[in-house]
Amino acid sequence: MTGQKFQPVLAGHELLRGLPEADLERLASCASWSEFPAGAYLFRQDWHADHCHLLLRGVVALELHAAGRGGLVVDTVGPGGVVGLSWLVPPYRWQFDARALEPVRSIVLDARCLRAACHSDPRFGMRLTRRVATVMWQRMRSTRLRLLDLYGLYGDRDGDRDGDRDGAADHSA
Repeated sequence: MTGQKFQPVLAGHELLRGLPEADLERLASCASWSEFPAGAYLFRQDWHADHCHLLLRGVVALELHAAGRGGLVVDTVGPGGVVGLSWLVPPYRWQFDARALEPVRSIVLDARCLRAACHSDPRFGMRLTRRVATVMWQRMRSTRLRLLDLYGLYGDRDGDRDGDRDGAADHSA
């Protein structure tokens, strides 16, 4: 499929909606299709981050491996989401495993092509980087909430360790 045929799909993706036509043309020149069956890894932690996925179909689990605990799901990403943000930040290594929970279809954007496009057109680079930074911020916030839930820390705000939000202790026997 030629770059031109990618443009309508790119224009409709949540990450890229509203970008100028010239930006979509640039992105299309970096694009290819990809499919993964359920259970397959899109990439593994510490591998070289040389692309990112714009999900069109399926759900991907982002997993972190902990000694003795195996893969811990940090987040899940579905259609309209982005998987693989480490292409933007040196040393360009994946921070998580990305595993397809169901069959996945995505547009793959080549990292070298993206970085070259960002370098050659700083305005394009700023527009794309802001959008990717927003996804990173959302993912960090989601991870924070999962950790709070996992460790039962919601009731531990302002020294309120018993979970009673109004600060009143339960003195019933």
